Amino acid sequence: MKKIRIGVVFGGRSSEHLVSIRSAASVFANLSRDRYDPVALYILPQGRWIVPDRQPAAQSEAEAKEYMKEQEARQLRTEREAHLVAYPNGHQALLTIERRLPDGESDHDTTVDSAVVHGMHLDVVFPVLHGPFGEDGTVQGLLELANLPYVGAGVLASSVGMDKAVMKTLFAARGLPTAAYVVIKRRDWLTDRERVIADLMQRFALPVFVKPANLGSSVGISKAKDRAGLEHALDLAAQYDRKLVIEAAVPNAREIEVAVLGNDRPEASVPGEIIPSREFYDYEAKYLDEGTTLKIPAALSPEQTAEVRRLAVEAFLAVDAAGLGRIDFLLDGKSGEWFVSEINTIPGFTTISMYPKLWEATGLRYAALIDGLIDLAIERHAEKQDFRTTVS
Repeated sequence: MKKIRIGVVFGGRSSEHLVSIRSAASVFANLSRDRYDPVALYILPQGRWIVPDRQPAAQSEAEAKEYMKEQEARQLRTEREAHLVAYPNGHQALLTIERRLPDGESDHDTTVDSAVVHGMHLDVVFPVLHGPFGEDGTVQGLLELANLPYVGAGVLASSVGMDKAVMKTLFAARGLPTAAYVVIKRRDWLTDRERVIADLMQRFALPVFVKPANLGSSVGISKAKDRAGLEHALDLAAQYDRKLVIEAAVPNAREIEVAVLGNDRPEASVPGEIIPSREFYDYEAKYLDEGTTLKIPAALSPEQTAEVRRLAVEAFLAVDAAGLGRIDFLLDGKSGEWFVSEINTIPGFTTISMYPKLWEATGLRYAALIDGLIDLAIERHAEKQDFRTTVS
């Protein structure tokens, strides 16, 4: 049987670059070489797409950082650029350009000694990109123009899934419960700090959470307990985005997550609970601290489990997601009330990440999960080929 050539895109122009390398390493390690012919497509932090000299195998942040530095150093002398052809040309979706710089040169803007161009066919693309310029609909738009099947949500759901402000609007329109929140613009915060602080102090009882609207992995998120903490949290979030989300803290909150898999008829996994090593599940607690624990399945009643799985599917459908998504919830420890926090359309995908671990606990192992996601991508793409693109 002919192997499926799959382009795995990872890295990217994002503060979650290293997380992406680690996720991609797990994907490569579990792709069946009997069924797939994997092609590594690495996006350097500066945005250059390359075909790296080796596939990532990083398990820790330190190993991911070493991989990144290794590939950056390699590009100073010889590079093999990768370019997706942004029109549906069928057999040459990927162009690779091998360049060699003149001796003594290290500037990519100089004239090259030689360049060799190769065309390559891709059957499907697996974006393993977290954060802006990858999970936010930008790469998905490029893949749509190239008419390539790809794993995960489309342009709309990807962009909505990245923008917490718009996401919450769609959740509310679907009737899903969310914690009280407000969105402010970075410009307003920088130009009229006193008014913004006064408005927030009047609107919310502290503590509150402050988040950049467009980012993942809890980067730039703070819990503000007093006025000084609120000012610091807004300053931090403003370093990452032009929109800032301020959200009421849920009392005695338990952090529950559910994985969703499918296209038009998605299914939800068993729920899991995050017990962070810190006060809340920030970047360090997710990826650096060893004290954070995952409890799968979460200690919930049958009624609570059924409800949170139902809400997860509803949240997935609310943004028109596809393929995969991890839905994060907060459970009020006193009232038992559920609050939908957010959807991640490309959640962490290492073998120890919550998304694959939730499916493993539900009965779907990592390698089979990858197979399922690729099948869903091909199925969705095939359906789109039936649509008319002309009036006549």
